[in-house]
Amino acid sequence: MSAGSPAHSRADGTAFDPGLPYRCSPSVALRPEPFGALVYHFGTRRLSFLKTPQLVDVVSGLEHHSDAHAAVEAAGVPQPQRPAYLRALAGLAANGTIEERL
Repeated sequence: MSAGSPAHSRADGTAFDPGLPYRCSPSVALRPEPFGALVYHFGTRRLSFLKTPQLVDVVSGLEHHSDAHAAVEAAGVPQPQRPAYLRALAGLAANGTIEERL
């Protein structure tokens, strides 16, 4: 999570909206690791990383919450760190790791 990251657009060109419901893409597998998780996207064959266990909790919990804000809160992310987590989720939406839930 980088504090200076610009806003990210999703694959469809729209901006990530943390007020919407999301889920981990069905084309993605998460493998928990001590540092966080390995993320493999079967569609793009891309390997990436979730760098903290708490971010893994957020991503894994997205489908159980009404929106991204609620998932971040439920994972116990402290208020001062929430903007960085939302930027990380925006990046994950842009690369197809997470997607809007319909």
